[in-house]
Amino acid sequence: MRRLPIALLSACARYVLGAAQSASYPVHCNSTASLFRALEASLSPDAVVFYPGSEGFQTATKRWSELESPTADVLIVPATEDDVARTVRQAHEYGIHVLAFNGVHGAITTLGGMQGGVAISLSQLSSVEVAEDGKTATIGGGTASKFVTDTLWNSGKQTVTGTCECVSYLGPALGGGHGWLQGHHGLVADQFTSMNIALASGALETIDSSSDLWWAMKGAGQNFGIVTSVTVKVYDIEHTDWAIETFIFSGDMVEAVYETANKHFANLTSHVINWSYWLNMPDVDPDRPVILFYIIQEGVTVVDSVYTSPFRDIGPISSEAQSGTYRDLATWTNIAVDSPPCQKAGLANPRFPMYLRQYNVAAQREAYDSFAAKVGGDSPFSNSIFMFEAYPQQGVRAIDRETTAFAFRDDSLLVAPLITYAPAGKELEDEAKCIGNQLRTILREGSGREELHAYVNYAYGDESAKGWYGHETWRQERLKELKMKYDPNYRFSFYAPVP
Repeated sequence: MRRLPIALLSACARYVLGAAQSASYPVHCNSTASLFRALEASLSPDAVVFYPGSEGFQTATKRWSELESPTADVLIVPATEDDVARTVRQAHEYGIHVLAFNGVHGAITTLGGMQGGVAISLSQLSSVEVAEDGKTATIGGGTASKFVTDTLWNSGKQTVTGTCECVSYLGPALGGGHGWLQGHHGLVADQFTSMNIALASGALETIDSSSDLWWAMKGAGQNFGIVTSVTVKVYDIEHTDWAIETFIFSGDMVEAVYETANKHFANLTSHVINWSYWLNMPDVDPDRPVILFYIIQEGVTVVDSVYTSPFRDIGPISSEAQSGTYRDLATWTNIAVDSPPCQKAGLANPRFPMYLRQYNVAAQREAYDSFAAKVGGDSPFSNSIFMFEAYPQQGVRAIDRETTAFAFRDDSLLVAPLITYAPAGKELEDEAKCIGNQLRTILREGSGREELHAYVNYAYGDESAKGWYGHETWRQERLKELKMKYDPNYRFSFYAPVP
């Protein structure tokens, strides 16, 4: 185990704030140093400990979005599931908060409430083991989505994962998790059959549907413990062929594009997905953002013309057809491991998500014009995009909405402006927040809905627990009861905290 001197600690005495309840826990230099010494002595031989100032610490904690980043006094990289439990147990004993991460892609501003304490990187807990019966697989808590997809594919299997290759498997899953295959099987979290979890007490337990905590782990799981491994349903690969057609439209086609989408994609079949982005492509249109529109189909080598012809008929600038396999989807949609959006480039990347049932075409126009005005020319936000994700919903809606903490199974569209910029102080941060929330408000008001339904994995941080976990009183009360039972001191309180 690599041990670096405790003299590199970033602080002596500090207060670690519980983001959910604004309670303070004094952590003094002596007790903090004692904890770290105890940790180094108790972890397994292959576990690693890094302190601030070391290259290993900087590399492992570098985030995709540099906005309201958490800080820590020590980074533990466990080699075993027991290492995670030991770390949590000792942090609990000393009254110190912990924050676990895997892909370091969480961008929610509530993470900034972690200012000192113990960070846990799950990167060494990377594994995929398919059961002998071929019906389930056990996945390590730090496994990347691409590794899950590739490993299962090589075994003739697949499961629902997040769409972006560079994120972890479990990060999206604990917030519900949208994916390419959800039309068949439901959300990523709907695939869980059991999990090992380190609770706030430091106990490492195996839970399944017989546990009262099971409900919360499928949609609000970041608040209740650290999942060290999870067993999930896997499926035989039904179709090896996938196809995509990519259209580019000019900004004056907003009404035509989304009227056509409402008409032809109101009820997507389980094998068809469509996404669109608004973004600047100066080589195509130097003056305004363009509309990049994807139609993806499973089980074919060319997307069926019944889906593509209506969009060809309204006059795109260009269209491109491609074919391949499921493993090409991330590359086609520019979210592969080596794609620009997956790189940790020192940028701030706040998103402002909401769910919709359908497009309000007038609101789409208003939002487009506002977006274009804010990100055009030499704007510091010129690399921003507006994302519109339409997945099949059959598998998602087949699950009783009361059986999971994920609350928004009746919604059809996931939309989010992603306001990207190089950090340059609070004034720019406030401007980005204002732009993002203005755009979200335009679409929410256009939907006729007063409530905000926000995908917690994309959340900015100001949406409230109701916006993340559902507006029904019983949902909020159930989450609070479970929090008081499993984490009464709010040790896990930095990612979209429950009430």
